[in-house]
Amino acid sequence: MFKLTIALAASLLSLIAPAQGHGYVQEITLASTDYSGYLPYSDPYYNPVPDRIVRKIPGNGPVQDLTLIDIQCNGYTDGGFTTAPAPIYGTVAAGSQVKLNWTTWPDSHVGPMITYMALAPSDITKWSPGTSAVWFKVAESGKTSDGKWAATDLLTASNSIYTFTIPAKLKPGQYIIRHEIIALHAAYTYPGAQFYPGCIQVQVTGSGTAFPTSFVSFPGAYTASTPGIVYDVYTNTSSYPIPGPAVWTGN
Repeated sequence: MFKLTIALAASLLSLIAPAQGHGYVQEITLASTDYSGYLPYSDPYYNPVPDRIVRKIPGNGPVQDLTLIDIQCNGYTDGGFTTAPAPIYGTVAAGSQVKLNWTTWPDSHVGPMITYMALAPSDITKWSPGTSAVWFKVAESGKTSDGKWAATDLLTASNSIYTFTIPAKLKPGQYIIRHEIIALHAAYTYPGAQFYPGCIQVQVTGSGTAFPTSFVSFPGAYTASTPGIVYDVYTNTSSYPIPGPAVWTGN
């Protein structure tokens, strides 16, 4: 009864918490297979904790310090929470779509949505990149020419589902997909921008042989002076410079 009460309370909290102002990816679709995301307000309360393909996160809140390892896959260093490899991974073919279902995202938290990948040199369920430069960008969406933002207007229009495609010629292997929203509602100074990263573990299949030659690290890819990190959304009507390197397509 005690375990059931805790699980029920956690489940109720999971429904309330996202509405308070932040969010995370709650479901992943790899081609036609659905996987639950890591659910921070219910998963830790189950015994055993459910196996997920997503590395654990502390909650629905942001990371704001770009120098911390928290910026990589989420975390709360100051509160003693560090993420860790997930126990399983999903499978997806190169060239296939990945759909990421976010919890309800607040209208005020405008900003870009950016996706990176990193090839694991060994068993992905035991590997953490640390501060090594292993990440390459595979997708990004920012501000359209008519002023619509990826993380609010476009995400809402697609029923909270963000879709990107694994590069068709990417060589097979185990990869971490690092996906994030950067909320810019307070980004007129640094620290101000809010980062909501999450890391998904996948096995990419196929016959591709392409692989990038330029990589970034997290932390390291963004600094306070990186274009797009400090940006006043209330006064800036120009185009938005999406932070980070160019998208690698493999073509």
